[in-house]
Amino acid sequence: MLENPRSPAVRAVAKLAKKQRRTEARLFLVEGPQAVREALLTRPELVVDVFITQAATDRHKDLVSLAAEHQLQLTLATEKVLEEMADTVTPQGVVAVCGFNDVTLGDVLAKKPALIALLHQVQDPGNVGNIIRTADAAGADAVVVTAESVDVFNPKAVRASTGSLFHVPIVVGVDLAVTITALRAAGVSVLATDAGGQSLNELLDSGALAKPVAWLLGNEAHGLSDEDEALADGVVSVPIFGKAESLSLQTAAAVCLYESAFAKRR
Repeated sequence: MLENPRSPAVRAVAKLAKKQRRTEARLFLVEGPQAVREALLTRPELVVDVFITQAATDRHKDLVSLAAEHQLQLTLATEKVLEEMADTVTPQGVVAVCGFNDVTLGDVLAKKPALIALLHQVQDPGNVGNIIRTADAAGADAVVVTAESVDVFNPKAVRASTGSLFHVPIVVGVDLAVTITALRAAGVSVLATDAGGQSLNELLDSGALAKPVAWLLGNEAHGLSDEDEALADGVVSVPIFGKAESLSLQTAAAVCLYESAFAKRR
């Protein structure tokens, strides 16, 4: 059992909270039973280590069984050790180390995607994680994140995705202009979201959302620049029927992704 929070093994895991170390090692932290469960269920080949308290093995017997099924040995650790490893104060008794699962844009386009979330200059890791979760729920074929956005393997982003990071293909570190050119060449229209754009209602009536679409989502505070919007095939706004000044990025993303999902299934 790991008992010393200051041991080299524990410190090595804790360093994965830093982007530079994650990038060097191509490893990231997964905290909590739900996210670790999804990793073991859907991408067990990515799981390098699982650290778990004795109490958590009693509470989450399915995790023990899943690890055994994939011949992965669990490492028992104290609460203090897990607190040192994790980004949160209370990691719920389970922390895993997983390998990066990003793919290339070419990998995604080869499968003829119908729905993509394209994130540019999104800075809040919680937003990135939540949009990945929403894209997964809406049946999106990929989430593509530009180099100017926050790291998708940031612990907060991983937590916010609640395991969806292991379900949907993720492309990271791309250039926006190059990506849009590639999407368009593959027959995917790129629609930017902005308050001054065409109403989503009008777009729905036109039937455009039944075709392959990538939703371009910009910075939480400033949205997309005029130059970035000009790269898209169209600019769309989500109508506000009440008195709210605006919608959060997460909400706008959810509406757009789900409207596309509904249109493709009608």
